[in-house]
Amino acid sequence: SLMVDVTGQTRKNKVILPSYLQEKKPNTIPNEKIEDPASGKLSTSSLATRQDLTGFHLIPPRVTFGVLKEGCTYATTVIMKNVGVNFSRFRVKQPPPHTGLRVMYTPGPVAAGLQAELDIEIFAMLIGGKDTGGLEEVSHNIEILTETETLLLPVKANILF
Repeated sequence: SLMVDVTGQTRKNKVILPSYLQEKKPNTIPNEKIEDPASGKLSTSSLATRQDLTGFHLIPPRVTFGVLKEGCTYATTVIMKNVGVNFSRFRVKQPPPHTGLRVMYTPGPVAAGLQAELDIEIFAMLIGGKDTGGLEEVSHNIEILTETETLLLPVKANILF
């Protein structure tokens, strides 16, 4: 129970639940439920009480590249962990070319408890020709489509020219 601590005493402070245990995860858009008889859903009574039996968590939940030099390529890795009880599939909607972003990953199912790596690559280039004082900010939400929801991975960078 969240009302008592490990010694059985009543808690003085409220327990803050992590976002993955709360009702709605940040930066997600739920998909319409479509019943798929071939998806291998479990329907045991012990699991029937929990609504969210599928899902991915992004580690880290956002990417900030910082200040980048124009004309250079930078990369980082984001981990997609399957926190559901079934295998799950996902696909990444590639960002438009004018952002300089590219996502590389291996498609296929991800088993429960396992993870997939997304390699986020950015080519630092200027989009507009206006004078912004030497820095131009690039910001884009990468869309990751899963079976139950659409995850948004915010990516930000400042390009120095």
